[in-house]
Amino acid sequence: MYPILIGLAIVIGIVWFIASAAIAVAKPIGITFLVGGAGWLIYQIYLYLYFNGDKFKKIKDSIKEYTKNCNELNHHIEELKGSYSDVKTHDYGDGDLYDNSNYKFKRKEWSNSVKNNKTHNCSASICKSASEQPFKYLCKYFDIKVSEETLSGFESVLNDFAAAEQGKVLLRMEREKILASVSKSIPFLIFQFSKKKLIEKLGFENIDLSDLYFPVYTFQYVSSGGNSSSKCDIKLNVENLDKFVIYLNELVKFRKSAAGQRALMTSSLREKIKERDSYACKYCSLSIRDEKNLLLEIDHVIPLAKGGITSEDNLQTLCWKCNRSKGSKIIENVRSA
Repeated sequence: MYPILIGLAIVIGIVWFIASAAIAVAKPIGITFLVGGAGWLIYQIYLYLYFNGDKFKKIKDSIKEYTKNCNELNHHIEELKGSYSDVKTHDYGDGDLYDNSNYKFKRKEWSNSVKNNKTHNCSASICKSASEQPFKYLCKYFDIKVSEETLSGFESVLNDFAAAEQGKVLLRMEREKILASVSKSIPFLIFQFSKKKLIEKLGFENIDLSDLYFPVYTFQYVSSGGNSSSKCDIKLNVENLDKFVIYLNELVKFRKSAAGQRALMTSSLREKIKERDSYACKYCSLSIRDEKNLLLEIDHVIPLAKGGITSEDNLQTLCWKCNRSKGSKIIENVRSA
């Protein structure tokens, strides 16, 4: 503790010295600097002492289990985000282009050309057609085979992405609820002006609310002269995946054994199954009546890997904890047993 206080005293001394020098140069500005700097420093000392005090430690300990639960859900959401099928464009090999022309053309668009496995370099007409029929051209140029297996794969991705997006919202609401429950015990200044630091000090991990995890596939045209370009981006977010799954379903020629039994794992079916199951986990019976911000997911009773199919009879609602612990195992429905 003493080394810390000595360090703070040194910092105060340095700030005071700089402020005094500023006053000597320009008195009004120097006074403003001195008052502002002193106020900021006093507030930082106040934050340090509060967050390292016994009172704050008791508050942190009182919500430790809730904080842990939020962080575990956050990890689960990040796992869901990483479930998409890694579709790639055709590999045409690598080549280096050198411009040895006698004229100093700028060719500015050449430098904007992107080469990666989610970008297809094409003609202007294909780029335009891809913007008009994105799913057709996505399948053709990114080698997506129209089959039952492919459809099941994208249904699983949609199911995971939809759960991740819903989970982000529920997680943030749950964190705000926990913060509200202890807000009266936390100094007003800290709760209002240092909330981000408060959240960190309470032990909550950062929630990534961005949609950067959605895969984006690009059709890119760059003219041979390098003076013009265009591109079409196809982002496989939840809304587009919903449409893509329907698109694939209309093209797939199902086996007779599956054609009449199969349902389509869309967002509307997910909600239908939850409503059918009264928004409660079919394994542990926890429901949104018990936990308002409970993340519920849709699970195959008999996993696809073990021969199950996407049908209403083979779908059930599980809370995220039960679904995560199940993995590819078959969990008996205790409610209907």
